Amino acid sequence: MLNRIYAIAKKELKQLSRDKRMLFIIFFFPVVLLIIFGYAINFDVKHIKIAVYDQDKSEYTREYINGLISSEYFDLVTYIKDESEIKRLLDEKIVQAVIVFPNDLSRKLLSKQEVKVQFLIDGVDGTTASAIQNYVNAATYSYSIKLTKEYLAVTGKSLYAPIDLQPRFWYNPELKSTKFLIPGLMGMILIVTAVISISLSIVREKERGTIEQINVSPLSSFEFILGKTIPYIFISLINATIVLVAGYILFGIEIQGNLFLLLFGTLTFLFAALGLGIFISTVADSQQVAFQAANVTSLLPSFMLSGFIFPIETMPTAIQVLTNVTPAKFYVVILRGILLRGAGISAFWDQLIYLAIFGTVFITLAIIVDKRSKGKH
Repeated sequence: MLNRIYAIAKKELKQLSRDKRMLFIIFFFPVVLLIIFGYAINFDVKHIKIAVYDQDKSEYTREYINGLISSEYFDLVTYIKDESEIKRLLDEKIVQAVIVFPNDLSRKLLSKQEVKVQFLIDGVDGTTASAIQNYVNAATYSYSIKLTKEYLAVTGKSLYAPIDLQPRFWYNPELKSTKFLIPGLMGMILIVTAVISISLSIVREKERGTIEQINVSPLSSFEFILGKTIPYIFISLINATIVLVAGYILFGIEIQGNLFLLLFGTLTFLFAALGLGIFISTVADSQQVAFQAANVTSLLPSFMLSGFIFPIETMPTAIQVLTNVTPAKFYVVILRGILLRGAGISAFWDQLIYLAIFGTVFITLAIIVDKRSKGKH
């Protein structure tokens, strides 16, 4: 049996080595995807264009504005001289926010009265608008504390804060969205390349007519499918290594956890992904159909339902149940646990079990379909 499995695996590797287009898809396409998605998908909002309608023109407003534009989050585009300009600047998307200072700001501050500063934000993009609001709130709070300390220093009093809140961000202290997205992107890339590459393997035999020779040979369905799968496991592992190295070089993603656990988790995930691909290959009648089916079952679910971009916890209950159709969902949890948190197996053992069940089910289905196909012939 081992000799027959080895013969099928050797034959598959030889066929792959002759197919230059497939080799390009397997080894170069993932890196291209990583570069495009890694740089294109970024939720960090920086260089927000703002305009200022300063009716007070005092030292306080200048100090407030300088505090905003001294960071990388805000860029001052222009000062507004007339209130009618505000709508035009926002309508034409020249700026994303407008700060309006009242004409009595300095007078109220000097008399220790409450001052209201207005921020008009373009709310068409809700995510960006929320980020701008958070930045503004933080900057305003910081400036307000500064003024309070100056006042207390002049009067000889000290600032009393009953609760001193000091948040600390673990695992991603810079709060960079890239570090959150890259592990999910790795999972999406691996499932797409693994499913597509192996889904074309058995279909290729059907189109070339060589499947008839295999059907009349003493080769069992189990041996045939296992021999077809083994080469892609090693190829996918090489692919995973390339993606990890590219992620480290391009985005500084380091492995915080156990390397053996990462290897074991990746092998389990590849087992599930290749099981899905081999099932598609046994069912499809042409490479075109197999390619389309592989895209639909791997790319879309892993992009939309894996938690790669959209948090699963915020989805409706029915959609949360639907997310279980893609093994990428569980691999993303494993990757983020190992790469970012340095977590142990206790944090994701249930994800490994699901992946093992997923792969076993689809490989069993593929063997059943292949046996029925042989019975017809």
